[in-house]
Amino acid sequence: MRGRVLIVAGSDSGGGAGIQGDIKTVAALGGYATTAITALTAQNTLGVFGVFPVNPDFVAQQMRVVLADIGADAIKTGMLHTAAVIEAIADVFDERGIGIPLVVDPVMVAKSGAHLLDPDAVLALKQRVLPHAEIVTPNLPEAMVLTGMSEIRDLADMRHAAELIRSLGARTVLIKGGHLESDTIIDLLSTDDDEIVFQSSRIHTPHTHGTGCTLASAIATSLAQGYPLRDGVARARAYLEQAILTAPGHGHGHGPLNHGHTVRLFP
Repeated sequence: MRGRVLIVAGSDSGGGAGIQGDIKTVAALGGYATTAITALTAQNTLGVFGVFPVNPDFVAQQMRVVLADIGADAIKTGMLHTAAVIEAIADVFDERGIGIPLVVDPVMVAKSGAHLLDPDAVLALKQRVLPHAEIVTPNLPEAMVLTGMSEIRDLADMRHAAELIRSLGARTVLIKGGHLESDTIIDLLSTDDDEIVFQSSRIHTPHTHGTGCTLASAIATSLAQGYPLRDGVARARAYLEQAILTAPGHGHGHGPLNHGHTVRLFP
């Protein structure tokens, strides 16, 4: 297994997103996943029915003991839930994470509409976590929260949102355009001096639970394995597309992806 990825995120009892989806993704791409669990959730494909937060000091302890022994070639954050957890993990990153690529998936709302980040935690995320980020991967609603924009309607708006998020300290921003009403998915990868527009055909399916977690974890795995960022994002998008196309169809709502299908395609 090549590439150690420390995942700091919440647990998904349905197995499609969060820590469970992240571990499957890292393993499918040949990496090694370690974890610091920030919250437990009771959820399935129909929604989130309960959230049980983990003590911030214990979240930090999970990170410290993993980094002290196993180490990490990349760190990925997902559901952080509270400002206290964000402050705790930022302290650990300041102590032990400098120089390790950080992939931030700013998880705020589940597909079911359940809020997964407290409103008062957004400021802490912007001030304590984004300045460390190698790449941030917001969807359009998350980008609007991070920037204060009232709407993002097209590629020009996506460019403006990416510029505003980079002004918070993030080196690279991947704005995911899946919420735009179009048969073509447009994702914008933006740095200070370059941009890449990725395009793919929309896959019309309800089985998209965990797409954001999966994409961010695939990017983190690629960075941990030494891929250049642009290639790592392209690899992650290709992996995600195949995982959606071959989704098993479990559940009665937003079903999970097939995280294991494409393992043989990505040495």
